[in-house]
Amino acid sequence: MLYIGVDLGTSAVKLLLMDGDGKIQNIVSKEYPLYFPHPGWSEQNPEDWYEQTMAGLKELLAGCDHSQVAGISFGGQMHGLVILDKEDQVIRPAILWNDGRTQEECDYLNNEIGRDKLSEYTANIAFAGFTAPKLLWVRKNEPENFARIEKIMLPKDYIAYRLSGVHCTDVSDASGMLTFDVKNRCWSKEMLELCGVREEQMAQIFESYEVVGTVLPEIAAELAVPQTVKVIAGAGDNAAAAVGTGTVGDGACNISLGTSGTIFISSEKFGVDKYNALHAFAHADGHYHLMGCMLSAASCNKWWMDEIIGTKDYAAEQAQIEKLGENHVYFLPYLMGERSPHNNPNARATFIGMTMDTTRADMTQAVLEGVAFALRDSLEVAKSLGIQIERTKICGGGAKSPLWKKIIANVLNLKVDVIESEEGPGLGGAMLAAVGCGEYASVADAAAKIVRVIDTIEPDPELVAKYEARYAQFKQVYPTCKLLFDALL
Repeated sequence: MLYIGVDLGTSAVKLLLMDGDGKIQNIVSKEYPLYFPHPGWSEQNPEDWYEQTMAGLKELLAGCDHSQVAGISFGGQMHGLVILDKEDQVIRPAILWNDGRTQEECDYLNNEIGRDKLSEYTANIAFAGFTAPKLLWVRKNEPENFARIEKIMLPKDYIAYRLSGVHCTDVSDASGMLTFDVKNRCWSKEMLELCGVREEQMAQIFESYEVVGTVLPEIAAELAVPQTVKVIAGAGDNAAAAVGTGTVGDGACNISLGTSGTIFISSEKFGVDKYNALHAFAHADGHYHLMGCMLSAASCNKWWMDEIIGTKDYAAEQAQIEKLGENHVYFLPYLMGERSPHNNPNARATFIGMTMDTTRADMTQAVLEGVAFALRDSLEVAKSLGIQIERTKICGGGAKSPLWKKIIANVLNLKVDVIESEEGPGLGGAMLAAVGCGEYASVADAAAKIVRVIDTIEPDPELVAKYEARYAQFKQVYPTCKLLFDALL
C-alpha cells in the first residue's frame, strides 16, 4: 500500500509518497506566498495552502497505482490561527507562528493572569507566536471578525478538514495553542474562557496516529483515489519531524534546521521546565516532549546568502571557512525576534566583533555558529533539568550542509546521527498514515523499521574546548543588547 505525508511549511508544501516498507516513492514541493502587511506581522492565505496541496497531490501520484493509496497524514507549521465562519469559510488571512504582533496580549497573559497559572492550565506560558494571544488580538482589534468565528483551526488541520470534512486537530499541534491542557490531553476550560471562546468552536482532538475520517467523495474523484483512503490526524511539524527521524521513546533527541530551529527531546513522562524556557508538549508517539524553538535558523543563512551576499551557491561560500572555533565575529540569529529561551519578540539579529581584517567567510561562519550557539542555549536549559543527552538526530534544509552539522556537533558536544532520509515532517506524516492504517502496530514500531542511521559526526575534543570558550562569550551578547533592542522599537 501507499501512504502520503503532507508537510505544510511556511514557504511551501512538501508532499511525500511512501510504500509500506518505508521506501520513498516520490517527493513534490509547491510554493505559496507569505505576506508581511505590517512590520513584524506574518500571514498566509489558507486557500493557497489548499490549492497547492491539491496540485501537489496530483503531481505526486502521477504514474503510480492510485488504487494502492491507503492513507494521508500531515506535519505542519504550528500555532497559526485559522478562523472559519458558520459556512466554513476563512474569515481572515491566517496569522502565522512567526508573527510578532501579540506582545501586549502575551504581557497580559504572562503578567496579569500569571505564568504559574498558565503553566498549571497548559504546561506553558504565552509566547508571541502561540495561538491564544492571537485570539485575544483578534478579539480586541477585529471584533467583527471575532464575532463570526465558528471554528478555530491550525494550518495543517485546515487541509485535513478540506480533505475529510472533519474539524480535527492532534495533541502535538494543539499543545502549541496555549488553549490545551497538555498533561491531560484535552482543551483547557480556563484558557478557553480567558480567550472568550467555547469548546464547540475548537476542533475535535485526536492522537497523531488516529484516523479522523476518509477523503470526501469529491476529493477522491479529483485525485482518482479510492473513497476508502483514510485521513490521519498528523502532527505539528516538529513532532512529525521527530517521528520521521525516529526520535520517539524516552530521552531521544532531534535537531531541526528548517526556517525555524528546534531541539526536541522526547519523554515517556510529562514534565515541565520550571522557568518555561522550553515548551512542554504532547508527542506524536502518544507520550510527551520538551522542545526549545528558535524562530530563525536555516532562514538566517538563506537571508545572509540571498539578500545580503546575493548568491545561491551556499556550498561555495561555506568552502571558504577553514578555522572553526577561532572566529571573533558573533551573530545573534534573531531576525524574527526570539522564542526559546528568551521569549522576546523585540530581539533583533546582530553582528558583533568585526574588525578591518574580518572577511566575508568570517561573517558566513558567524551566521552558522550563531544558530548553533542559540540551539545550545536551549540544550543548557534541558541540562539544568537533569536531562543528559549524548547524541541527536538532525533534519531540515540546513542539515544538508556537512560543515553546519560539524559545527553543531562540536558547539553542543553531541554525537550527530545522520539518517538515510532527511525529509523530516513529510516522512513523519507518511509514517503516521501507515500506523493509522494498521501497516505498523505503533509509531515506535514504524520508526524502528523505517528510520536508518547512515553516518555519525563525532565531536572533536579540541574543537569542543574552543567552542566552549566562544559560547561563553556568545551568551553575554544578548543580555548586553537587550535594553537596546527594546529601545529600538
